[in-house]
Amino acid sequence: MPNKLWTPSKKRINEANITKFIEGINNYHQLDIKNYNQLHKWSIDNISLFWDAIWQFVDIRSSQGYTKVVDDISQFPGTKWFINSKLNFAENLLRFKDDKIALILRNENYDRTTITYKELYDAVAKLSNSLRQLGVKSGDRVVAYLPNIPETIIAMLATTSIGAIWSSCGSELGSNAIVDRFNQIEPIVLFTSDGYQYKGKIFDQLPKIRQISNKIQSLKKIIVIPYLNNNLELKSIPNAVDYNDFINKSNSNLSFESLPFDHPVYIMFSSGTTGKPKCIVQSSGGILINHLKEHFLHTNLKIGDSITYITTPSWMMWNWITSALSLGVKIILYDGNPLYPNWKIMWQMIQDENVNVFGCSAPYLNSLIHMNANPSVTFDLSSLHQLSQTGSPLSVEGFNYVYTKIKQDIHLNSVSGGTEINGLFVAGTPIQSVHSGELQGPALGMKIKAYDEHGNSVVNKPGELICEIPIPSMPLYFWNDPNDKEYKKTYFTKYPKVWCHGDWIKISDDTGGITFFGRSDFILNPSGVRIGPAEIYAVIEQVKEISDSLVVSKNIKGNEQIILFVKLNLGLKLTDIIIQKIKQLLKEQASPRHVPYLILEVPDIPYTFNMKKVESAVSNIINGKPITNRDALINPKLLDFFQILSKTI
Repeated sequence: MPNKLWTPSKKRINEANITKFIEGINNYHQLDIKNYNQLHKWSIDNISLFWDAIWQFVDIRSSQGYTKVVDDISQFPGTKWFINSKLNFAENLLRFKDDKIALILRNENYDRTTITYKELYDAVAKLSNSLRQLGVKSGDRVVAYLPNIPETIIAMLATTSIGAIWSSCGSELGSNAIVDRFNQIEPIVLFTSDGYQYKGKIFDQLPKIRQISNKIQSLKKIIVIPYLNNNLELKSIPNAVDYNDFINKSNSNLSFESLPFDHPVYIMFSSGTTGKPKCIVQSSGGILINHLKEHFLHTNLKIGDSITYITTPSWMMWNWITSALSLGVKIILYDGNPLYPNWKIMWQMIQDENVNVFGCSAPYLNSLIHMNANPSVTFDLSSLHQLSQTGSPLSVEGFNYVYTKIKQDIHLNSVSGGTEINGLFVAGTPIQSVHSGELQGPALGMKIKAYDEHGNSVVNKPGELICEIPIPSMPLYFWNDPNDKEYKKTYFTKYPKVWCHGDWIKISDDTGGITFFGRSDFILNPSGVRIGPAEIYAVIEQVKEISDSLVVSKNIKGNEQIILFVKLNLGLKLTDIIIQKIKQLLKEQASPRHVPYLILEVPDIPYTFNMKKVESAVSNIINGKPITNRDALINPKLLDFFQILSKTI
């Protein structure tokens, strides 16, 4: 049984939003729910009652109520939710209009900018009216190629107030990646900036914007935010205009289009590292109600709290954190590298801004471990009550690091979901204990199982992550996908009539916790034994000479063999001693089957901009398959190294 790392105090349990939710459920339905497990069971056994209760608890603002919560849950995909209701996504996020701070922007230079809820509302109103004057209407696509700055949120809210569909990518993506994504959905407006900063360097975006403007023919207007330079020269870019000149400064009246629950709000993109990115269309009501469920009940956010997440507009966590505006919280946006000029920058910000919830990825925590960072000694973290972690599996060492080097009394809310649902399948709660290496359990309303290769539900052994019932935030459809052919093929082919997400997990019968082993598409299978990459990574992280690693497999001499690539700490080289150390640890702590056939040194490990390791692209290279969309990676030139290396394997 895994070690128990944290148990919430009675005070924390009593004051939690989810405790109040349980009390309300018990009173209204004459129930006797006592804990999270009982609440979760009720939520999946009573789908209509549960989502109706969520609507009431999070106070969804609508111009027209619903006549039925859900229609025909057997129609999966294709379930209809909150029939006949009408609402506006932006209106629900802009319910506060006071002088409290809504957004704070911080960057690598320690600069600080604040925007109040009233200022945010007025800015959205002016931009919304300007877009209407341009001719933007409900259903049009408006896109952004921007850093993590307030103007990105303002543009999204202005777009969705009209009922237009929003899609965004961070400034870090290359122009080819942008064209591959946006060209598919034919946007009429592009928001962008003149540049951005990263690791102390300034990046001029205007040359890339010129390339994009020539390749996306549907664009009627390119609105450029002067983020770095107040004197923009835009004559060479067709249909480009300065953001400050575009805004209607006189009209601050904001109207919201009232739209059906399933009206599209976001188009999200798959990573696109092995093919053209899929365009995932999501509903305004589905995203709204699911995000607010997660913010209220799983993250325990309250009015006046402050939250920050290391993210960019390319990643669903940007969309996720933005919805927290509906709760009247402070959102701290960070633009730049979270480890530049050193590891202390995020923790200085947490201390200065009295951050309550800090979100990050497993690679970020692993970087802190390798840097021997000890935030608890250097900074006052008394305000911090939750650390949210997602993106990829966090090892046992990572869990332990949080409680030994960051804070003992903290809720480590390790979560996992997907771009596809813009939310969480597995989440934490502030009223349950945290066990080392485990996510606390299925999110409310999610009937999560692990299936074996025969489609049987299993516990205490690895299997495919399955969701057996529909949820409101599942995609409406993929863009340009007649009869939902690709949509159904992606999630409903392997196990018909249930959602197969593509993650390899184990559900513990003892704790109810869930362990993640990585993507099931890239499960290793030496000698018929299925091994999750995370099982190997968890052991490799204990080798102090190694700063990062990546594992794939290849058919060699008729057998599938494991190949491990390792990045050594600065100044070190891969030696026979280190190789033997790796093999011995894997043999002792995992099994002889986990020991790689080859261990090779590489200069770096490829990641997407969402900080996910790119096993897929490297696996394709090693196995002689094509790769596409290199611009989706932080370090695309690294793949050339693997291409050369593959010829020697």
